[in-house]
Amino acid sequence: MDLKEKLVSSFLAFENSVDVDHPVHDIRSEAIKNFETKGFPSKKEEAWKYTSLNTLQKIDFSIFPKKESMLEYRDVKKYFLHEIDTFKIVFVDGVYSSFLSETTHDGVDVCLMSSALNKPMYKQIIDVYFNKIASKDDSLTSLNTAFSREGAYIYIPKNKIPKKPIEIVHFSTGNEAALLLQPRNLIIAEENAEMQIIERHQSLTANEVFTNSVTEIFAAKNANVDYYKVQNDLTTASLIDNTYIDQKDGSVVSVHTFSFGGKLTRNNLNFYQNGERIDSTMKGVTIIEEKQHVDHHTLVHHIQPNCESHQDYKGIYGENATGVFNGKIIVDKIAQKTNAFQQNNNILVSDRATINTKPQLEIFADDVKCSHGCTIGQLDEEALFYLQSRGIPKKEARALLMYAFANNVLESVRIPELKVRINKLIANKLGVRLGFDL
Repeated sequence: MDLKEKLVSSFLAFENSVDVDHPVHDIRSEAIKNFETKGFPSKKEEAWKYTSLNTLQKIDFSIFPKKESMLEYRDVKKYFLHEIDTFKIVFVDGVYSSFLSETTHDGVDVCLMSSALNKPMYKQIIDVYFNKIASKDDSLTSLNTAFSREGAYIYIPKNKIPKKPIEIVHFSTGNEAALLLQPRNLIIAEENAEMQIIERHQSLTANEVFTNSVTEIFAAKNANVDYYKVQNDLTTASLIDNTYIDQKDGSVVSVHTFSFGGKLTRNNLNFYQNGERIDSTMKGVTIIEEKQHVDHHTLVHHIQPNCESHQDYKGIYGENATGVFNGKIIVDKIAQKTNAFQQNNNILVSDRATINTKPQLEIFADDVKCSHGCTIGQLDEEALFYLQSRGIPKKEARALLMYAFANNVLESVRIPELKVRINKLIANKLGVRLGFDL
């Protein structure tokens, strides 16, 4: 039995375990039918031309954890942003860990997706938001919808600003030989609300783990959402991350993605600008080596006039690593006065590394400012020689140039403690110690 057949056959048992009379039963049933029809995406599809899931489909993943796993805080402390106080929503092998979490809050809902799905007090919110912008055409999103049960539910009321950032952390313990996780997050910022969120998926052993994650983010009028994805997993971990963002008038949403680890990582980031004076920002830094594979697919759909979007992705690829970037901007006919910027710059530090990049613009309005650019190259030998002539060893000189290359992405990180952490991760990936922060 292949993985697709195993998932479809497991669905009935899953539904019986969570209640067939649940309000989202019909949504789940429709989703599994869609996945059964379409199956896993293949390289025959244009959007998956450079990323294959064949190897993952041959692994005998456990669909449900067979036993509960316990972790001590001291064993995972380093994965939290412990330099500052944060709300923490922690999952271990897909199960909520109250021991590791800290969700005491001041007028905001920071809780579990299962609670939101099951409590009557949340029913109206779920009816309005759940599965409303997640793609019905994407088979992996449908697979997640079918098995959606656990994840983070974050609701920030009107005019509310949480006193501290929120961390969403998913641990895989390796107690299963190979485990498939499908977290589902629903994040809502009401009018004039603000929030900062840091998301991380972390495997703790060398056992295979495949995470198929879906996050829906709703930013109401004048809301501000600052979202960070830290991807620095072991090379036996694979992640498919689907994020869907709906923005209303005057809202500001930024997503920073830092991809340093993992065997295969695919980030699907989708912005829908349903209002005017909206600002959407997506930035990323990718530094990978060996046989790692990172694929960034972005979409910004400008639906209304007088809006902006900014994309800036930097990639550094070594050894046999493979990178993919496909950035798509759609400007509807009504979306006049749109300002859309997209840039993808890449450095290949090995002649065996590969980057496939494809910027796309579909513009149907005539009064817009839209630009896109892409570069693929190597380190500047003259700049490298200059630094070496000033007494800087070659390894450190190369690292300095790569730091400078990524600087304009890092400088927009608004959580100082996270910025320091990311700098240390980059230095570690480059194999150097540098005595300054960008």
